[in-house]
Amino acid sequence: MKLLKGLVLLLFAAVLAVPAITRSVQGQAATEAPAGFDNLTNGATDQATFDANKDLFEEVEQIADGLGPVYNAQSCRECHQNPVTGAISQITELRAGHFDGVNFIDQAGGSLNNDRAISAAIQERIPGGNEVRTFRTSLNLTGDGFVEAVDSNTLVAISNAQPAAQRGTVIQVPVTEAPGQNRVGRFGWKNQQASLLSFSADAYVNEMGITSNLQPTENTSLGNSVAAFDTVPDPEDAGNVDVSAFAGFMRALKAPPRGPVNASVTTGSGLFDQIGCNICHVRNITTAPAGTVINGGAFTVPAALGNKIIHPFGDFLLHNVGTGDGIVQNGGQGTRNQLRTPPLWGMRTRDRLMHDGETVNRNEAILRHDGQANAIIANYNALSAAQKTNVIDFLNSL
Repeated sequence: MKLLKGLVLLLFAAVLAVPAITRSVQGQAATEAPAGFDNLTNGATDQATFDANKDLFEEVEQIADGLGPVYNAQSCRECHQNPVTGAISQITELRAGHFDGVNFIDQAGGSLNNDRAISAAIQERIPGGNEVRTFRTSLNLTGDGFVEAVDSNTLVAISNAQPAAQRGTVIQVPVTEAPGQNRVGRFGWKNQQASLLSFSADAYVNEMGITSNLQPTENTSLGNSVAAFDTVPDPEDAGNVDVSAFAGFMRALKAPPRGPVNASVTTGSGLFDQIGCNICHVRNITTAPAGTVINGGAFTVPAALGNKIIHPFGDFLLHNVGTGDGIVQNGGQGTRNQLRTPPLWGMRTRDRLMHDGETVNRNEAILRHDGQANAIIANYNALSAAQKTNVIDFLNSL
């Protein structure tokens, strides 16, 4: 594993943007977050550090590095690479468990079922009796440095402003790097992480089987120890060198850029708001002022990420829109069939939609919504065929 030079860890907070230009509590005018699929830093790090962190993000891990013993991928880039490193992909992970009529119960060893192992003797296979099964697509990471910089109170305010029937659920989750501290979750399909460093350490151990000081315990194979197959002392990422580089890279990624905008896209944009899609797919959010200390005092919002207006087309809240995966993570049993609203920025780079990637048509993805989205789908169904095309053209511009 490569060493990291001059890493400065950053964390963030934010306030909700309503007009195109807002002012922070410090009186500073908010400006647009930089966007682009160009492999250039957003300014949170210099370009040399960005490139060094990107190299680590793309590095292919080997058994000698601590890969596995059970794992899903050998590189962060495997799951985040279209059209640039850090974006989305077609890769999915598999989760399973059992619903007893009241509670969801993880399969032995946890709901995540690792698809690979360094020995066939410890290959995980879903045992009988675990009828709750779901695939989850990897998520877009571009722009997530700005998302991390959104103040928790901003997300609470978004929830409070939503109609009762569409109100999103806010959950507090532990910040791994700040023991004893919680923050509003915003990363992962279940909002199971609140910071990019926490997210990095969690993904490193769960997806590649590499432990760090933040996540020092190896996964099991369906509850059975894999110690006999693990030849590298834990933590394998001693000093959190790699996970810090991953977090630094994600924090410096630009937001996804928009595609071409024509008359149909402009019409569709208005219809998107008119029928109520923007209730959950929120257009504008403003990050916290530069200098804001968050995550239990662990990090400070830098100038490159503070007072920035982003357009995620997501509220980073949990909702039940009838497509829930039945899995419970940090949010408790009440979130079993809730999922984080997927931000739509960068949507034009995706050919597999929804949490499981099983929908490949934009119209079908819209119609798959149910539950809290019933009224909005009724409004969509009332549109003419031409208007529906306008909405889909708009989505394909994101």
